[in-house]
Amino acid sequence: MFVSSTELNPKMKSWRPGKMIGVAVAVVLVLLIGGNAYSSVEYGHVGLYKTFGKLDDQVLSPGIHLKIPFIQSIIQVNTQVTKSETDTSASSKDLQPVSTHVAVNYSVNKESAFNLMNNIGGRFDSVIINPAIQEIVKEVTARYPAEDLITRRDIVAGEISELLTKRLAKYDLIVNDINIVNFKFSDAFNQSIEAKQVAQQQALKAENDLKRVQIEAKQKVAQAQAEAESLKLKKQEVTPELVQLKQIEVQEKALDKWDGKLPSVTGGATPFIDLDSLASK
Repeated sequence: MFVSSTELNPKMKSWRPGKMIGVAVAVVLVLLIGGNAYSSVEYGHVGLYKTFGKLDDQVLSPGIHLKIPFIQSIIQVNTQVTKSETDTSASSKDLQPVSTHVAVNYSVNKESAFNLMNNIGGRFDSVIINPAIQEIVKEVTARYPAEDLITRRDIVAGEISELLTKRLAKYDLIVNDINIVNFKFSDAFNQSIEAKQVAQQQALKAENDLKRVQIEAKQKVAQAQAEAESLKLKKQEVTPELVQLKQIEVQEKALDKWDGKLPSVTGGATPFIDLDSLASK
């Protein structure tokens, strides 16, 4: 006689398809609720609870945090140093058009992340930082002639940094560093700067050449003076006694070379012996 499995195990009668589906749905719900009961805040960020669209002022540190499933969420605010780059067009003090590329490194004050997100929102870079950079760069650029913007770049960057730091501090943003990446001027101004540099180099070369000529002239004068002084000293050394002594020396040399014969002459007088001519033999 055949006996079914349901007759052997009466409990299986209660496991109908509908009940099994219900159990599966319950398990899925438990998993969904459990998975939405917590969230993590990444390193370098802080978190804020958001309940039905409203932010909570409690600042969450990096790590895992519990939340009410489907009711609460945790938004993350980056507190690491972030770079914002902006291009600005302005005019210098001498009305030269200037395009400036500025890079600003900033960060969010952790303790004040709620105020920033609640008052400004997550797009504070485009809402607050970029417009502030645009305005302040134009203000500072207008204080300097175009050439000074090039030669005094560090000072210009310092003034921009000071003003920008004060401006962004109102929104709990910290300016860590600012760099003027590039100043770009008109082609006409660049050509005038190049021509001025060439003229300065030529003037410097001419000045150096003049100094060299002056030094050489002074050297020649000094050499001539030294020679004149030397000749003067030599003349002072020539005394009458020295001249007479030299003459005696010449005569002695002449006598040493004389062979004892007198030259033949037609006159009756005895010729004078030319000692100088004998000395030269």
